[in-house]
Amino acid sequence: MGIGNYRFGKIRLGFWLAGVLGAVLLSAPVAAAAKKVPSGNRNLEQPAVPGASARRTRALKTTYDAKYLKVLSLLKRDASLRRKIKRIAKAYDIDPLHMAGAIIGEHTYNVDAYDRLQAYYVKAISYVNSGLTFEHDGENIDDFIQRPEFSRCKDHTDSYSLWTCREAVWNAKFRGRAVDGLRFPNDRFSAVFFQPYYAGQTFGIGQLNPLTALQMSDTVSKISSLPALDHRKPGQVYKTIMDPDLTLPYIAATIVKSIDAYRKIAGFDISGNPGVTATLYNLGNPEARANALKAKNAARKSSGLRPHMPQENYYGWLVNDRLDDLKPLFE
Repeated sequence: MGIGNYRFGKIRLGFWLAGVLGAVLLSAPVAAAAKKVPSGNRNLEQPAVPGASARRTRALKTTYDAKYLKVLSLLKRDASLRRKIKRIAKAYDIDPLHMAGAIIGEHTYNVDAYDRLQAYYVKAISYVNSGLTFEHDGENIDDFIQRPEFSRCKDHTDSYSLWTCREAVWNAKFRGRAVDGLRFPNDRFSAVFFQPYYAGQTFGIGQLNPLTALQMSDTVSKISSLPALDHRKPGQVYKTIMDPDLTLPYIAATIVKSIDAYRKIAGFDISGNPGVTATLYNLGNPEARANALKAKNAARKSSGLRPHMPQENYYGWLVNDRLDDLKPLFE
């Protein structure tokens, strides 16, 4: 073959390959983009607030409005806290309103905010050598997770999937059941083993529970370069969730996990709706909730109905309703 024919042959081969590649790309299935959830509330009126929250508020001889104004005042007064929220939100690639919303919701419906951020730092130090233990009925959590029922979790290497697996085993094999002659409480894994003062207790400006912190440890370690948490060191875990400098990245990581779960599983982009992310921060288990919404919408689609969007609960509804108070703080 002459040089001219050889070059012409290469050109024809190039066109043929380009055509084949184009046909393959055109015929390949394209992943649907996540549907953007618009800002604002889907519900015209605030959903009902649970009785437990109302009882806590009455016991403190206060009101939701008073608690909301107290935590809002903390954010307004403390420019350093706002700067930290903005810096960490940027590192985790989220709007700082998501973090502010979680803080607002927790302190409006859970516990009162301290008047000064310094009080959180002081409280954090008290936990370092406090002698706390993660145990139930004399059985340490480290011994408990060595039981054969947890063998299915041994291949999980990242902290989120590992502790999520262990929580699933607890729900399936132990919660409310009698095992080896011992009956276990019909309660959440986090309440039984990780909250030694009383069940349901959460701590710090983000009101995180220790199990959530353990789940998010690897993400925070990777992005914020903080030391990994160890379930065998409860004092370290409690100090982390009480110290604002340490716990703010955990708030951000928890929110990112919810955004990722709803995008990948349910096909919704909730990154523009702080009320929905606050709802998931309040409820927990974002992957299970995303899967439930996916299944619900698959059934609706088969019946010719439009999909349901993620909706805010009472907690997230307040966050969306008060965004005009929060936005100026982070502009």
